[in-house]
Amino acid sequence: MITKEEVLSREEISRRVAELGAVISRDYAGRSLVMVGVLNGAYIFMADLSRAVDLPLEVDFVRVASYGTNTCSSGTVSLVKDVELEVKGKDILLVEDIVDTGRTIARLREIFAKKGARSVRICALIDKKERREVEVEADYAGFTVADGFLVGYGLDYAEQHRQYPAVYKIVSGV
Repeated sequence: MITKEEVLSREEISRRVAELGAVISRDYAGRSLVMVGVLNGAYIFMADLSRAVDLPLEVDFVRVASYGTNTCSSGTVSLVKDVELEVKGKDILLVEDIVDTGRTIARLREIFAKKGARSVRICALIDKKERREVEVEADYAGFTVADGFLVGYGLDYAEQHRQYPAVYKIVSGV
């Protein structure tokens, strides 16, 4: 059994998602946007964010593997599910639950650039800059969280704990 402490409340997350939606709507005004969520972690964040964006949207998902059941990345990023939409010439917003080492999101940015996307930007609920191994910046970051293994609002530990409405730091039990 894990013990956890709340880091981001449901209300804080809701407010920040609305703010991000407004900024993204302004930045992409007059253009259509393809939001690409990184499964499984981004599904809750992306659902809320897509409703907060006031633009024509296309939505798709990719799935990558790098953590497995561990609390730290294996360092290898493999694409398990690719997008089904055509992305050539389109503005892509990669939506991620957390940018940690940077490996996954940097690899995805590279993949979409090679597919001919007009632009590729990153929106992350949580940015953990102190753990970066690959230089990458989130264009839109919800929160910067300094330390701890986080769960909830899509974030998981061994595919568990995604369903919590807030974000928690695991303090024991891992």
